[in-house]
Amino acid sequence: MRARISRGLLVSLAALSAGPAPLAAHDIPAQVTIFAFLKPEGHTLRVVVRVPLEAMRDVEFPLRGPGYLELARVGPRLTDAARLWIAGSLGLEENGRPLGEPRVTATRISLPSDRSFGSYEAALTHVTGAQLPPETELIWRQALLDVVLDYSIAEATASFALRPTLGRLGLRTTTVLRFLPPGRGERAYQFGGDPGLVRLDPRWHQAALRFVALGVRHILDGLDHLLFVFCLVIPIRKLRPLLAVITAFTLAHSVTLAAATLGLAPTALWFPPLIELLIALSIVYMAFENIVGARLERRWMLAFGFGLVHGFGFSFYLRDSLQFAGAHLATSLLSFNLGVELGQLLVLAAAIPLLTWLFRRVVAERMGTILLSALVAHSAWHWMLDRGATLRRYRFEWPALDLALLMGVLRALLLLAIVGAAAWVMVGLVRKLRGAPAPAEPVEAR
Repeated sequence: MRARISRGLLVSLAALSAGPAPLAAHDIPAQVTIFAFLKPEGHTLRVVVRVPLEAMRDVEFPLRGPGYLELARVGPRLTDAARLWIAGSLGLEENGRPLGEPRVTATRISLPSDRSFGSYEAALTHVTGAQLPPETELIWRQALLDVVLDYSIAEATASFALRPTLGRLGLRTTTVLRFLPPGRGERAYQFGGDPGLVRLDPRWHQAALRFVALGVRHILDGLDHLLFVFCLVIPIRKLRPLLAVITAFTLAHSVTLAAATLGLAPTALWFPPLIELLIALSIVYMAFENIVGARLERRWMLAFGFGLVHGFGFSFYLRDSLQFAGAHLATSLLSFNLGVELGQLLVLAAAIPLLTWLFRRVVAERMGTILLSALVAHSAWHWMLDRGATLRRYRFEWPALDLALLMGVLRALLLLAIVGAAAWVMVGLVRKLRGAPAPAEPVEAR
């Protein structure tokens, strides 16, 4: 009996080891990078894509040995994976109309060392060229899947958009996309996860609407900026001081936002964490000033000075989004700033009536100002400590005396000149808001 069982186990093991083993379902990969080219040609929009094979879940690929792909038998599974995980995740549109299902015109497995996706021509030639030899020993987790998809379109000069859902391919996904419109320069995009609708060559009004919405969303999501604005207006009850403070903050952050976008800000690695630390410090300072007693006549100056810092903070958020501006950089910059102002007005429209009601019906104004400012200062103090710890990780080195330093100094001087001009404009606006004092009446001689 034992002999028959032993012989049966040996036969089973031999059968398992002799044939190719299918790849079972596997976990979601931690990091996935996707490379893609989009090129409209005639009545065809051609998409060339490269993704890691391990991102193709729920597709069983034939294996042999210790996990090598069975390249001679993997072809039909690649087409299935391309339709399920790639074509189904692109969401392409032409002039606002969703495109139909694409044709999978070519697939192939590539080695992880392949560098053909440096250009569209090289990538297309590689994917449509000869396949890897069947005897190639390639671990499936190291393999790359290259695909060519062809979409039917009405015209190559149409307005194309993309609504990708490639974020489902991994826990963290990065997509590097290059669009090659006919007769125009190449546009490059890089985004993480699912960025929503991406217009590959937006019109000016499309870029403007996108960046207005982006500015509103940023100010509403940015708790540190909201708390700073909140601290600014807690002790203010009159319209003219409120206008002076909000105008000063708006003008200042508009200046540094534009300057940073145009390349006038420092490029050192320690600069962004320094700005984040100063933003937290600005909230702490304003909260403490409210507690000890705010001097409202100079509050616009603080709003202007700290607004310069917050403008750099806005620029860090905007920097990665400007790739979606197309050829409309100036329009997008102005639209983002407009969105920020609209967001601030929404916050003020809710905060000021709430504060007025609170100080009239619930708590005395002085006591309420102290309590609210103390709560804000507590949160901002912890942010300041955490950001200070982050900044200390960066090593500051004195720059070398070279041409790069000279150019940096010239950019700094230009930025200082722009800030000085903005401050001069703000002084004039504050004088107009306050109104010129009435001249004294002459005293008659008796």
